[in-house]
Amino acid sequence: MKIYFLGSCSGTEPMPDRKHESVVVEVNDKLYWIDAGEGCSYTAHNMGLDLLKVKHILISHTHMDHVGGLGNLLWNIRKLVWRKEQQPVYGDVELYLPIKETFDGFMQVLYNTEGLFKTEYKMNYHPVQNGVLFDDGNVKVTAIANTHLKKIETDKPLSFSYRLEAEGKSLVYSGDVGTYSDLDEAIGDGCDAIIIETGHFGVDVACEHFTAKKNIGKIFFNHHGREILNYPERSAEKVKNAFGENGAICYDTMTVEL
Repeated sequence: MKIYFLGSCSGTEPMPDRKHESVVVEVNDKLYWIDAGEGCSYTAHNMGLDLLKVKHILISHTHMDHVGGLGNLLWNIRKLVWRKEQQPVYGDVELYLPIKETFDGFMQVLYNTEGLFKTEYKMNYHPVQNGVLFDDGNVKVTAIANTHLKKIETDKPLSFSYRLEAEGKSLVYSGDVGTYSDLDEAIGDGCDAIIIETGHFGVDVACEHFTAKKNIGKIFFNHHGREILNYPERSAEKVKNAFGENGAICYDTMTVEL
């Protein structure tokens, strides 16, 4: 299991060398896309990732810093189909979003680009809800609702964390959460790695919460807020003191292997 950090920033104004949240997990040459912040497909392509190997795109919630690059991702997949004269390696592209209107909106924008965005493959929408989203024999993905965002009228969760299991390893992706305790269910009896958001919490809060959990292997700080962005060296020292070699503050284009 290989993890590519395409964007490591929270929903700030443009920052040098930092784009908004996006992560790709590679398992057996297949790419699983998690969130799609601005410029994610540009970064991935220039890192050498083959966008035609994308099968599943998972969106944690539909705030702009998590979906701002989704249209370009879909557009670039189609562009590479034309340039390489090759269809997506794994067939139709499956998209999982908590809100269908967001998917429909992007598809309308793409329809109005050129050629009515016609493709031989399909881009299929799937709703996100608690439980196993899919198990394709390569990766099992489970969605766990969190308290970052809810639909006021129905109290329906609109924000999710994800747990990916593959090759005997497990990875938890927090997305944005209302509290770190939202992740307890996703962590369960333990995980080999967790990617936590730090855009809504201080580094001290994150370190205190997760050092108390002994069932986590590696911890990756991502979706950075002002503290890490403004004081990177001080923040890195705090993470090192709390987790040693098992903790890391992520940056754009960072790659790790579990």
